[in-house]
Amino acid sequence: MIQFISHHTERYTYLDGIRLALDGGIRWVQLRMKDASDEDFLRTGREVRKLCDRYNATFIIDDRVELVREIGADGVHLGKKDMPIAEARRMLGNNVIIGGTANTFEDIEAHYRASANYIGCGPFRFTTTKQGLSPLLGIEGYRSIMQNVREAGFDIPVVAIGGITADDISSLMLTGIAGIALSGAILRADNPIEELKKIMKYE
Repeated sequence: MIQFISHHTERYTYLDGIRLALDGGIRWVQLRMKDASDEDFLRTGREVRKLCDRYNATFIIDDRVELVREIGADGVHLGKKDMPIAEARRMLGNNVIIGGTANTFEDIEAHYRASANYIGCGPFRFTTTKQGLSPLLGIEGYRSIMQNVREAGFDIPVVAIGGITADDISSLMLTGIAGIALSGAILRADNPIEELKKIMKYE
């Protein structure tokens, strides 16, 4: 599972980046626009919905539980300071994908028990696309966390996130994670499509 998390750069708008990722083969997109107004988020979200329909891709929005239905998103990803997963589940029902951010095994356990569908676990290393980072995990951090997940018998996909590049993926996948989430590695590449070709070998 390769996920793309939207970000804007000097070269690409949020929509450009998502279109690029979909063109390159990614089929799971998260629209993340932390500082945007609801109006801007809705406008972009509706365009992303159309793109994801065209590519038969899963479309998740970041944080804004109250906009999931209005945009027609497949689900929502909730960070540590966002709405609790159990509350979002009550609002959205069982047919909507809900993901949660984790930095420790204890975070994963709490999300699992609150009925999350997947976990975004990180950060792997320092990343400039997110403020207020939790402690960095590195390969050993994922190895330890995933061992605990297996021992606990938790059947939930764990996706690594945070400063990951194409060169990191093979080592990360050996830890037992289900996938990776990327943003800057694609958008900052000299040739994003070539970079995506390297990345999509692991899908």
